[in-house]
Amino acid sequence: MLRVGLVGCGFMGRMHANVYGALDTVELVAAYDKDVQIMSDYCAQFGCARAESFESLVDSEIDIVDICLPTHEHSRFTCQAARAKKHVFCEKPMALTLEQADDMTRTCRESGVKLMIGHCIRFWPEYVHLKQVVDSKSLGRLLSLNLTRYGQFPSWSADNWLADESKAGGGVLDMHIHDTDFAHFLLGEPDSMVSVGTIDHTGPAQVFTTMKFGETVVHTEGGWNLPTHTPFKMTFRAIFERGAAIMEGGPYTIYEPGKEPHVPHFEKLAASGGGNISDLGGYYHEIKYFVDQVKSGRELETVTPESSRQSLATTLREIAMIKGG
Repeated sequence: MLRVGLVGCGFMGRMHANVYGALDTVELVAAYDKDVQIMSDYCAQFGCARAESFESLVDSEIDIVDICLPTHEHSRFTCQAARAKKHVFCEKPMALTLEQADDMTRTCRESGVKLMIGHCIRFWPEYVHLKQVVDSKSLGRLLSLNLTRYGQFPSWSADNWLADESKAGGGVLDMHIHDTDFAHFLLGEPDSMVSVGTIDHTGPAQVFTTMKFGETVVHTEGGWNLPTHTPFKMTFRAIFERGAAIMEGGPYTIYEPGKEPHVPHFEKLAASGGGNISDLGGYYHEIKYFVDQVKSGRELETVTPESSRQSLATTLREIAMIKGG
């Protein structure tokens, strides 16, 4: 049984705790948060010990450190955990800068521990199925793909850190990077890219990006500068030579000429973490994958530090374009 210590007992920390409770090969044994009351409530709910400090957490008998902290803290805490010889699962985005990302990769490699960034969309069942359709060419060549992710500003973050561009990087880095990452995962490095967007008090808040991958066009839209109570949406529309795969305003559906629309079945895993996600979806599958790779000693393949850096680099280029750079 692998033992996990988690730092950051907010929304994502609660989502991860739900996953650990659903797995029988790993146990969440301790957690730390600088807010003592939040940590106490969290540990009482999920049945784990309170750590007195992050240092005491990484010095304890655990195998994995799960980092659910603000983005600007990812590099420092990842490197500290790696030096203590703990494997690291860290929430996305990888870091605020490429230099920080490189420090994380290098320190984990030199310490002989695994590092995985939580790019959950690579594991989200509907997106996994879409990749299978693209790779198998069962509907022919992918002609175009629209990826959309938007909602109200997530004002529930601790100390409202998401509103601080120096900590979060704005909605483009925090939210939109999911779709940039999936485009890379699906198709590799784009041949060309154009991004435009808007900036508000939180930083780069909304982006429209068009990429070309050979003859395939990918258009992405993401942002959090919508009014309060605007529902969160993540959608895609993939058009192929012989059909379409669509998830927007309804269940993920496959359309083929001359056939009835087909809705693949995906198991739903209930969560009690709050926020805007109604089931564990990709969170379960990504953490299970990481735990399985740590337990077996196999190398990470679905998400590597290098591929996470690539997605960070592209998203930072998108932000530079928005800002006129």
